[in-house]
Amino acid sequence: MESPLSIDEAAKRTGLTAHTLRYYERIGLIAPVARAAGGQRRYAATDMAWIEFLLRLRTTKMPIGKMQAFAKLRGVGDSTVPDRRQMLEAHLTDVLSGIEAMRQSAQALQAKIEHYRSFEKSLASGSLSDEGRVDDVDEHPEPLRTRTRKAAGNRR
Repeated sequence: MESPLSIDEAAKRTGLTAHTLRYYERIGLIAPVARAAGGQRRYAATDMAWIEFLLRLRTTKMPIGKMQAFAKLRGVGDSTVPDRRQMLEAHLTDVLSGIEAMRQSAQALQAKIEHYRSFEKSLASGSLSDEGRVDDVDEHPEPLRTRTRKAAGNRR
């Protein structure tokens, strides 16, 4: 078994600051961490695995309030497994919807870049006039929010 880590070592390993680790403990995201004889925090492998999971949730933009609710359920024990699974399923739906919206936006950016490359070539050859041209229009007829909601609904 790996020896417990000090708060500085845990901070270095996770990329969080010692202040953030203390904050996470204070607000209940992290259960109270074991202490050395002198009162210094000692992070066990299980603490580190939980922190890594919290970082995944943070990366996926889970709000801190939901992270706290999830941590609280986890602290209650195995009887909350169905609730935790449902929370993660709902969050995953949101994450996938966000990914789809980003994919659509990336496609629109790629199309616009290609449009500008083509336009630059025509400018260089002198074959097109810029007069009366509209080039910054989204080619999608419906609003982005509608498209995003439809994409999310297709997965449900």
